[in-house]
Amino acid sequence: MGKPILGIRREDKNRWERRVPLTPEIVQEFVGRGYQILVQPSPLRVYPDEQWAAAGARIAEDLAPADVVLGVKEMPADIFRAGACYVFFAHVVKGQKHNMPMLKQLLAQGATLLDYEKIVDQQGRRLVFFGRHAGLAGTIDSLWALGRRFESEQVASPFSALEPAHRYPDLAAAKRALGAVGERIRFQGLPPALVPLVVGVAGYGHVAGGAVEILDALGAQEVGVAELPGLLRPGRADPRVVYRVTFKEEHTVEPVAADGKFELQDYYDHPERYRGIFERHVPALTVLVNCIYWEAKYPRLVTKAFLRELYGKPESPRLRVFGDVTCDVLGSIECNVQVTTPDAPVYVWDPDTDRPREGWAGRGPVVLAVDNLPCELPAESSESFAKALGPFVPALLEADWSKPFETLELPRELKDAVIAHRGELTPRYAYISGLW
Repeated sequence: MGKPILGIRREDKNRWERRVPLTPEIVQEFVGRGYQILVQPSPLRVYPDEQWAAAGARIAEDLAPADVVLGVKEMPADIFRAGACYVFFAHVVKGQKHNMPMLKQLLAQGATLLDYEKIVDQQGRRLVFFGRHAGLAGTIDSLWALGRRFESEQVASPFSALEPAHRYPDLAAAKRALGAVGERIRFQGLPPALVPLVVGVAGYGHVAGGAVEILDALGAQEVGVAELPGLLRPGRADPRVVYRVTFKEEHTVEPVAADGKFELQDYYDHPERYRGIFERHVPALTVLVNCIYWEAKYPRLVTKAFLRELYGKPESPRLRVFGDVTCDVLGSIECNVQVTTPDAPVYVWDPDTDRPREGWAGRGPVVLAVDNLPCELPAESSESFAKALGPFVPALLEADWSKPFETLELPRELKDAVIAHRGELTPRYAYISGLW
């Protein structure tokens, strides 16, 4: 019996999706260890077919012989076959309606599903992720959108020199452009009407880390949440500085009980005991880059009602842009009402009509809502992802997928990520059957 066969599916969600789960360099290592690799041909993939062939993979349309198939985004329902294992971002663990037909078909075919999102360590931290690159691209795009918004207001700013992330040849080029903008601000200062210019980052995980990395390239100066009110006092803020501030859970909610005390674990376990207070910070912000994980049980960061009040005042608010990197439609940023694409990444949410208006001009905040931001940095994000995923691949290939789930031999990190096995939801994810 020969070595197990690994398949790599092409991505076809849209023309922007050029990422891969493994790179040709890593595939070459597995070929050298005796594994056969099948790669579907693709005209879009960041690495052309020739590179995969040179690495020893076989370019093949049909992945049916593969024991394990890796992808990035959701897979089409007709790809699944009995006994095989499919590994991708399935987006089913919340019972997402649009992916339930795909999951049902996988179950009907008697296949196995692993979700990268659920490959975590003992503390629940994700081990295989694109989060940092979502933060990188989303913050670049948010600052580009800020420049466009200022232009629409006839306000000259150095941000006009920026481009969206996907227009730079690589991350290094984007950071050089950001550095040049930061230098102009330090030497020339910002127009008085824009001071203080404050970029808020909601969250402190991998996604937020990418956001901070970009703001550091810009030369932004960190301030604490408690310092924000002081920055708004006349003469206190430096026109040659872009400020950044990080918001954690204790800055976004407070206990409902008058004598309550914020405790992080209590908030996670009992969010109903807390109410949102983040909106008190919004008037000090020019941009909010949202990097938090959110579910409906948690209070929103910003509601439509608050924004209607904010934009209903005689004076224009400081707030220009929501970079909703997490991109939960009608989620923690409630005015995120639709997903966008890299070629038309933003819209203005109209507080009067509750509708999006394409572009960046007009009353209401600009909303960045691209749901696959890492694809704007396809090479860097793929390399990082592949480096994290690579060590798990041998265990995937050597597993005996014919065994019952109870006796399936996998590292804990992988076994906990098995959503379905041989056509049945695993015990950890059986709840999904009540959500479709």
